[in-house]
Amino acid sequence: MEWILDKNQVGYEDAHSAMEARVAGIRENTADELVWLLEHPPLYTGGTSAKEGDLLDDRFPVYQTGRGGQYTYHGPGQRVGYVMLDLKKRQQVPDIKKYVWQLEEWIIRTLAKFDVKGERREGRVGIWVVRDNAKEDKIAAIGVRVRHWVTFHGVAINVNPDLSHYSGIVPCGINEHGVTSLADLGVDVSMDDVDAAMQSAFAAVFG
Repeated sequence: MEWILDKNQVGYEDAHSAMEARVAGIRENTADELVWLLEHPPLYTGGTSAKEGDLLDDRFPVYQTGRGGQYTYHGPGQRVGYVMLDLKKRQQVPDIKKYVWQLEEWIIRTLAKFDVKGERREGRVGIWVVRDNAKEDKIAAIGVRVRHWVTFHGVAINVNPDLSHYSGIVPCGINEHGVTSLADLGVDVSMDDVDAAMQSAFAAVFG
């Protein structure tokens, strides 16, 4: 299995093309599994359940994707993890729900390394934190696609993005809760710190 830790911003179309090629290679046994950590320039992506009315302001480029989920934002200060794994080799019986649970667990364990308690919520995709005022904010997004049991797309953890950029969408179709980041919670970490935490937590969850 390979890791790529990208120091530069990667355009969405370039990343998507690279993912498509790698997924095909994994399926044909000509390429290794890959976890690719990167940042995008500011943009919005719509998943297969995206509702037109949830795009409030298309101030950034908008890409329709084949992943599950609704609208989300990607941009500088957010660590995106694109995960390309062969579930047939990793699971005795390929199970997408188990895989999504593992992605959630990966994020939860990553956040725990910075003393942040990330939580799952029934009926709400992503990972959430409870603020001092009992308000719940989303700190990480999950969007998955699986083709012939090979995964792509993945997760996005808010490290220190410009949270005002989320105002152009209804994030994941959820109006009643906000978004946050490690920096917004008062946690000052570098992207290198986050990468190291993600690698360590990934090994613990996925082996």
